[in-house]
Amino acid sequence: TITSSPAASLMSAHVAPGTHLACMGTDTIGKQEVEPALLARARVFTDEVGQSVTIGEAQHAIAQGLIATADITPIGAVIAGLAPGRQSDGQITLFDGTGVGLQDLAVAGAAVRRAEERGLAVSVEV
Repeated sequence: TITSSPAASLMSAHVAPGTHLACMGTDTIGKQEVEPALLARARVFTDEVGQSVTIGEAQHAIAQGLIATADITPIGAVIAGLAPGRQSDGQITLFDGTGVGLQDLAVAGAAVRRAEERGLAVSVEV
C-alpha cells in the first residue's frame, strides 16, 4: 500500500493467509492504510519501531490494544539473524516502512554498486 489516507483502504477480510504486505505510505499522526485488525492477524516488521507505533501503520492497532510494541519486529533483527521472519506458509506478514533515510541511502548505494558491476550504470556530471 502507498497512500496517505486517514481511513483504512485494505481490510483484514481482504487478505488471505500467506500474504505479505508492504505498507509504505506517508507516515503521519492519524494516517491509516490498513485496518488495525489486520495487524493483529499478521507478523509485523518495521524499520523503526518507535516511528511505526507513533506515526506509522501500527499506531491505530496499538491505540486499540490489538497489538503491543513488543509484537513488532525490527527488520534489521531479521536480517542479522536475531529474530525469525515468516514462521509458516500461512502466516500473514506486514512490513511497515517508516522511511528511515539512512536505510534509503544504503539501498541506493547497493543499487548503484550492482549497476556498476553489471555495466549498467551511467555516469552523469552534475
